[in-house]
Amino acid sequence: MFNKLPIYQNSGAFKYKIDLQNIYELSSYLGDPHTKLKTIHVGGTNGKGSTSHILSSILQEAGYRVGLYTSPHLKDFRERIKINADCITKDNVINFIESHKDYLEVNKLSFFEMTVGMAFDYFKNQEVDIAIIEVGMGGRLDSTNIIDPEISVITNIGLDHTKFLGNTLLQIANEKAGIIKKGKTVIIGETQDELVDVFINKAKELNSKIIFADQQKIYDYTSGLKGSYQKKNIQTATCAIRELQKSNWSISEESIISGLLKVEINTGFIGRWTVLNKIPLTICDTAHNSEGLKIVINDILALNFSKIHFVIGFVNDKSLELIVDLFPKNANYYFCKPYIERGLDSDELKSIFESKSRYGTAYESVEEAYNSAKDNSSNNNLIYIGGSTFVVSEVI
Repeated sequence: MFNKLPIYQNSGAFKYKIDLQNIYELSSYLGDPHTKLKTIHVGGTNGKGSTSHILSSILQEAGYRVGLYTSPHLKDFRERIKINADCITKDNVINFIESHKDYLEVNKLSFFEMTVGMAFDYFKNQEVDIAIIEVGMGGRLDSTNIIDPEISVITNIGLDHTKFLGNTLLQIANEKAGIIKKGKTVIIGETQDELVDVFINKAKELNSKIIFADQQKIYDYTSGLKGSYQKKNIQTATCAIRELQKSNWSISEESIISGLLKVEINTGFIGRWTVLNKIPLTICDTAHNSEGLKIVINDILALNFSKIHFVIGFVNDKSLELIVDLFPKNANYYFCKPYIERGLDSDELKSIFESKSRYGTAYESVEEAYNSAKDNSSNNNLIYIGGSTFVVSEVI
């Protein structure tokens, strides 16, 4: 899958598809498994992965057999397709590719299209009660957007993937609003004044009920998830669960409470404020755009450590102008390139940061940068690893 067929994750813009024809044809070839599934569709710029895992955990606690499709993976491709925390088996992956290889190659399916088809086929065959489907990128033209979900969720809108989705929040919001479906409820995680009309107008057009989660009663639940940003995701997920309860889904208050406490256990969730070591405290997080990094860095600075060591790398299609300003000047930086084709060169990253008075050393690999940070840290320091999901995947 990775080597013989196109993969946006490695190559970038020229692999991006601009319509849903391939995924509709693949699904038809597979017997339209997506039409035989009950689903929740989760999109947005930040928090869609966390929200998806929270929803899965709560529904699992309510006794449902839950499919969970997310992307990207951190260590193992099979993380993308799970049922109640169990990854799709290697045999199922191999059998799917072997059974359909001729079709996949002849039709030049992208990596993401293949994976979405595999997920829908697997969830249908395994007879899940409901599947949580995370949007890969955008919404309107995302390969997941052939489902007719029970509920659509849009967490928030930020400037990310601007090469594909547009250079303004308004353009990006229009793309993400594409997952709103006719007559189905949509939950909007955050009220962003300049974007409210985009979602309200789309919902009116489709006769869909719209709920802004942050305008609802705040449920002050305790969660096992760390990071202040999870409060928004918990509120968004809880609002979605409340709507499911109105549609004859049996989900008790106890299931909500327990599900929030056991997200990591129930779903294998990693990569968001994950603590790798306690002495020195070592945290990694997959936040990779200005909105996400702003919250994470503020949380880090609030911990008040005497010295912070940032092990960071980015992809080369990321606009870093706003991002660099979020990082403190009085910290140690270890610049690295994630081991993918479109990783940003570490010397170039160093130059960008130094132009704004953030100084450090460039390293040839994530491992070398991380080892140097550990060597230079004392027990009362903090090491943060991030900037890109691909950096986190190499150390987690």
